Amino acid sequence: MARIFTTSFASVYPHYVTKVEKKGRTTSELHQVIHWLTGLDEAGLQGRLAAGTTFEDLFADVQLHPRASSITGTVCGVRVEDVDDPLMQKIRYLDKLVDELARGRPMAKVLRE
Repeated sequence: MARIFTTSFASVYPHYVTKVEKKGRTTSELHQVIHWLTGLDEAGLQGRLAAGTTFEDLFADVQLHPRASSITGTVCGVRVEDVDDPLMQKIRYLDKLVDELARGRPMAKVLRE
């Protein structure tokens, strides 16, 4: 089992915020991306952060967006669509969306509209 599975989402979340804000995007846009992928509303997201929910528990409790499988590309040199472990693939989906947001990709493209 990868160590990231048991890492709390709340411990990684500030890094996501820093990454997108450093590139001129907002926390609100990050929340929009997280909502699109996981279906979590603001209260649900804040609850998971406050509870210290692990990535494993986070993705066990949510249903991914039906178009999540359209997320392709590489994260840390690994093609997202080729990741074998379903949980790791979900984590990579989130990482890829955050990367795209931080790189300035238009929100409509990040959200696969």
